[in-house]
Amino acid sequence: MNLSRKWLNEFVTVTASDKEFAEAMTLSGSKVELTHDLGEEISNVVVGKLLSLERHPDSDHMWICQVDVAQDEPIQIVTGAWNIHPGDLMPVALHKSTLPGGVKIQKGKLRGAVSNGMFCGLAELGLDTRDFPYATIVPAAILGDYHPLDKDKPSIPADIAPGHKIYGPVVAAKVTAVTTTGYSAYDVTLDTGDGSVSVSTTCPNLHEGDLVAYNTKSSTICTLTDLHAQQAEFPHCIEDGIFILNEEGIKPGDDIKPIIGADDHVVEFEITPNRPDCLSVIGLAREAAATFDAPLTLHEPVVKGGGNGSLMELLDVETAAADLCPRYTARMVRNVKIAPSPKWMRERLRSMGVRPINNIVDITNYVMLEYGQPMHAFDYRYVKGGKIIVRRAAEGEELTTLDGQVRKLNANHLVIADETRAVGLAGIMGGENSEIVDDTVDVVFESACFDGTCIRKGALALGMRTEASAKFEKGLDPLNTLPAVNRACELVELLGAGEVLDGTIDILNYVPQPRVLKLEPEKINGLLGTDVSEVEMVSILKKLDFQVEGDQVTVPSWRGDVIGMADLAEEVARFHGYNNIPTTLMRGQTTLGGYGEEELLERQLGSMCRSMGYDEIITYSFISPTCYDKIRWDEKDPRRESFKILNPLGEDTSIMRTTVLPSMLEILTRNYNYRNQDVRLYEVGRIYLPGGEDGLAVENKVLSMGAYGDDMDFYTLKGCVEAILKDLRATDIRFEVPCVTNPSYHPGRVADVYAGDQPIGVMGQIHPLVAQNYGVDAQFYCAELDLGQLMCAKGADPEYVPLPKFPAVTRDIAVVCDEAVTVGALEECIRKGAKGLLKDCKLFDIYRGKGVDEGKKSVAFNLVLRADDRSLTSEEADEDVKSILAALEKDLGAVLR
Repeated sequence: MNLSRKWLNEFVTVTASDKEFAEAMTLSGSKVELTHDLGEEISNVVVGKLLSLERHPDSDHMWICQVDVAQDEPIQIVTGAWNIHPGDLMPVALHKSTLPGGVKIQKGKLRGAVSNGMFCGLAELGLDTRDFPYATIVPAAILGDYHPLDKDKPSIPADIAPGHKIYGPVVAAKVTAVTTTGYSAYDVTLDTGDGSVSVSTTCPNLHEGDLVAYNTKSSTICTLTDLHAQQAEFPHCIEDGIFILNEEGIKPGDDIKPIIGADDHVVEFEITPNRPDCLSVIGLAREAAATFDAPLTLHEPVVKGGGNGSLMELLDVETAAADLCPRYTARMVRNVKIAPSPKWMRERLRSMGVRPINNIVDITNYVMLEYGQPMHAFDYRYVKGGKIIVRRAAEGEELTTLDGQVRKLNANHLVIADETRAVGLAGIMGGENSEIVDDTVDVVFESACFDGTCIRKGALALGMRTEASAKFEKGLDPLNTLPAVNRACELVELLGAGEVLDGTIDILNYVPQPRVLKLEPEKINGLLGTDVSEVEMVSILKKLDFQVEGDQVTVPSWRGDVIGMADLAEEVARFHGYNNIPTTLMRGQTTLGGYGEEELLERQLGSMCRSMGYDEIITYSFISPTCYDKIRWDEKDPRRESFKILNPLGEDTSIMRTTVLPSMLEILTRNYNYRNQDVRLYEVGRIYLPGGEDGLAVENKVLSMGAYGDDMDFYTLKGCVEAILKDLRATDIRFEVPCVTNPSYHPGRVADVYAGDQPIGVMGQIHPLVAQNYGVDAQFYCAELDLGQLMCAKGADPEYVPLPKFPAVTRDIAVVCDEAVTVGALEECIRKGAKGLLKDCKLFDIYRGKGVDEGKKSVAFNLVLRADDRSLTSEEADEDVKSILAALEKDLGAVLR
């Protein structure tokens, strides 16, 4: 929320500097983000009066000017502008001046002529014609500036002279004299070749010697529009030019900043959602008055009325959706005169960040900023049947809003309609079919209070959020609609913009009752840890317009956030001063915080991954549907069933992921494209699966690991996964070939991970075709481990076990088995066949070749045997080995080599 300090001074006088003001308002609870001096970038720019001008001897479009800037003598400025005449007042940027955007002006030479500054147009000062409508330039077509679009077929001959016919009644004429008769008003004497004529015009780019097109029938000087010419044909006859001032009481040498409204200071507030009353100048004025203990002066709107006609006969209002419209207030203005707003209103709107448009639209914006009550103006002639209906939209109903977009509505949207169609989106934006235009005659002012939840959901569903919807969604005061519409009508009369009809249509579907709270000073002091007297509490509350009678406090209607004793305590604390509350040690019972089991597991996994050289990443949970194609999932794969986002940022982020693999591959690809040689990444991310309660998602967490590089292969990744599972003290860890082919992974370098009979996840090399889909020719290795399964597989907390007292006995065995028998199956069989003495089993060799039959392989293991209560004898060790060999032969057909 922006606040103009000059506008604020209308309600409360605060002389503090911007810094002091910001600090005090922040301490009292209205946080200030930034302060701006609107004229901070403008310096050494003054009003200048053009004394004389002559053509530059070395240029066909430049002028040498003598300008009075209230110095000892006139200064010389060279300009290329054509819309200036002796006697004009204009902004002059002197030597060593600055302009908006960091532009610096210094004296110099233009085509050999000294220029001691620069004349300023609106754009150089950060303005446009909406800020100063009277500065709009309508240039005449100067024939000497004509440049044909086709050099072989010019519309105007190069040797044209006064009296030559251009077309129809239009002939060439030469300007022999120009006399300024008023602001942008000139009497021009023309030589038409067969005589002399005098013409009045508003075209400011005319000077003695110029050749123009003169319409002998209408006795006017032609513009580009009159000649149906393009701008490219007359490149210097443009609407942009010097800003010729038309302000009362200004003189040469005056600082330009007060004249253009750049002497204001704007304070930018961060208003919390519970304080919609502070989204207005009056609301912040209340806070400032209480903060600086200054008197608050509020204005009661006075409407004279008396317009021709009866409001009740001309307009009827029906609130069909009464539950969504607590109050609807309307007034009518007839014989509207659409025109620019006065300077003071334009300046205030611009300071608050709103561009002026015309008097009627500006009035609605002005009242919204002043009162915090959004308003809308309808063109009455487009309200069919003279009846306004506040209703829910029909399913599929369409409305073209003021921004030109066609909106498709549903039954959850609230609309303002007439008897045949919707004419506005309630609380969001008006309809194009009822907007105020230049020929509008009768206007209906709407000031209403709509249900905040309905407005918020409606704006969100349409992907649009306006200034009005941002206010309504926070919950506005229903009692504010009548003062706001009366203020709008008062401004109409003040600006002479129309005739206000007597009477008001005011439908109140919900009558808010004043909230009365009990003032309990002891409880408030107990809560705050202060010793504030009851007298000070009452004084603070009264400054904020709370009514206090005894121990009963009546809350103002605009303070919907005050609902209990704690809220009263907050008001006391804010204006007693948070910095005045004494610092004390914490008292009472506290709760010891800590991490939950899942959080501890995540920290343990993260620590283990980082210790192995993996860097953590965080990716978005939403992906593109095409990601499933990239990882080669079949079109009918049930895992493709994803939750769709209603208002996505784009197609690339339109669904919630059911796998973390695409997210990991995107980051790996990005690093590969950045030529990072060795990359190891991990993430604990969520996936969103259908099947939750009330149609919600089942949100599972997955540990995702991804890597590539010279030292990365299938077995390296397998070792990392094993290390993680061992760190969790998981038992019976197995890696098996998937029963069902996983299309995302290399068919020969992939394994399902098990802890006992429970599947944990999958790991392996990404399928080359998947890597190709990501534009990569490297080998990517990834693992996906379900966090829930890891939690189940986690072993008991470790207990201290003393070092063994007795020595171990080692035996090496080499068995011959079929190629199809995996090492994991052999190892599992060895552990199963042991009689309790086996402590460790390690693979150390696999051999194929001479001495081993075709289709067979020799696999060698190192066995460590030990008893905890005695030293083993060779016979005991041999007995255990025999049992192991017997089990291998029986279960897997593996025999001792």
